[in-house]
Amino acid sequence: MTATGPGDREAQVRAEVLARALPYLRRYAGDTVVVKYGGSAMVDTTLSTAFGHDIALLKQVGVNPVVVHGGGPQISAMLRRLQIESTFIDGLRVTDAAMIDVIEMVLAGKVNKQVAGLINRAGALAVGISGLDGGLITARRLLRRARENGVETDRMLDLGFVGEPARIDPRVIYALSGSGLIPVIAPIGAGEQGETYNINADTAAGAIAGAVSASRLLMLTDVPGVLDGDGRLIPELTAEDARRGIASGMISGGMIPKVETCLEAVRAGAKAAVILDGRVQHSCLLELFTEAGPGTLIRGA
Repeated sequence: MTATGPGDREAQVRAEVLARALPYLRRYAGDTVVVKYGGSAMVDTTLSTAFGHDIALLKQVGVNPVVVHGGGPQISAMLRRLQIESTFIDGLRVTDAAMIDVIEMVLAGKVNKQVAGLINRAGALAVGISGLDGGLITARRLLRRARENGVETDRMLDLGFVGEPARIDPRVIYALSGSGLIPVIAPIGAGEQGETYNINADTAAGAIAGAVSASRLLMLTDVPGVLDGDGRLIPELTAEDARRGIASGMISGGMIPKVETCLEAVRAGAKAAVILDGRVQHSCLLELFTEAGPGTLIRGA
């Protein structure tokens, strides 16, 4: 009889994990998964390193990941460094011509290449681009209504070069993914006249997920997911459930735009969207390759 040592037991555990994951690996083989990367997962060194390895692993097992990243803290730090003061209207930052140049430099430059570097160091081939490349994101100016005493008015706010996706042309994504590369996208778009717009990373990721009919949109956040009235995680919602949750006030505050992004992505063609706790290491792998991931999944029906 052969003795079983600690190394043998560890190998057995790994084999069992792989065996459990195999059905999920088959399910997503060849599919596109869009990941919005931001929050703690982006600033914590341990989490960011794990994220790079997770995205590399997805590509290696046959999934086509597409990463869309934010960069708000890095933008704010650069604006302070350059002594560019921010103006706010109703709590929303106004982006002028000088500021959009800085935003493009930070998002499409330093941050974009840092995120791609995380994945490259993990053994995959990532390419950093922005929504300006290949006509990926055509944007329009974002219009917001002013609020008085918490109530929307008819007065429209001019936030400058803040935009939203008007059209997504995914050909550059298909070209990169089909060549074995991982697209890493900075959320900047071009207007019809060639002007540059800063786009919320969640919104950009949702629009891209819909355009490529992603199997999953994974939104990495700093919260566990959607919580019920008792503060318990809701593991899954239909689109109708989510809309009722917003109307009833169960879904409130900063969670509303995230859920609305998921709803729009599903409406536009993504199979499902997940609001994930990005503070959990390997949250993307846990969501895709286990029975219950650390977040809330939203389906169209």
